[in-house]
Amino acid sequence: MKQIILVEDEVELAGLVKDYLEAAGYEVSVFHDGQEAYNSFLQHKPSLMILDLMVPRMDGLTICRKVREQSNLPIIMVTARTEEIDRVLGLNMGADDYVCKPFSPKELVARVQAVLRRLERKAEATEETGAFRIDKSQQRIWYKQKALNLTPTEFRLMELFLEHLGQVYSRTQLLDHINPDSFDVADRVIDSHIKNLRRKIMDVIETDSHHEWIQAVYGVGYRFEYPDE
Repeated sequence: MKQIILVEDEVELAGLVKDYLEAAGYEVSVFHDGQEAYNSFLQHKPSLMILDLMVPRMDGLTICRKVREQSNLPIIMVTARTEEIDRVLGLNMGADDYVCKPFSPKELVARVQAVLRRLERKAEATEETGAFRIDKSQQRIWYKQKALNLTPTEFRLMELFLEHLGQVYSRTQLLDHINPDSFDVADRVIDSHIKNLRRKIMDVIETDSHHEWIQAVYGVGYRFEYPDE
């Protein structure tokens, strides 16, 4: 069961929203105080946070900013303030959606379901390979929290290596993978792509190690290897 943190200082509204969310199958923890809600976030791993902008002790924008410094937890902001600047500020702080009061509890439940569905679809398109993370939907690869600045061709090469760790690929195989319709490109062009990939990997890895992540296999081609522990 997915757990939701509901941060709302209006007691009756919080109770109503909690009832609707629980009827939809969610486990809900209600907080009327921003500091208590943030403390709960630190201690637990909720699936989503519904966050009123105006709550005592720690306001919604501050909570959103502090959560975003350490987590990708989905956040739906709720507020009675309808000025566009507030919505823009909330979204720029990292909120995933924004609902203005008054609102229908059914609408809020639908927003929660939509945000969680988007997260699940993104997770399905994202693969973890050791310290590297592949996001196929965005065609991006991260090392821990740092994105590699890859061209589309470099992405396809790196994706292949990460999904088949240790497997040796010839230059011809790699060329066919990145450009299957090409008949005139020399397979040595792969060497240039590998050189650029090595540089970009080292740009995001803060280490004194001289480990070669993409290793040349003499007379054959290349393979991707993690350093020995």
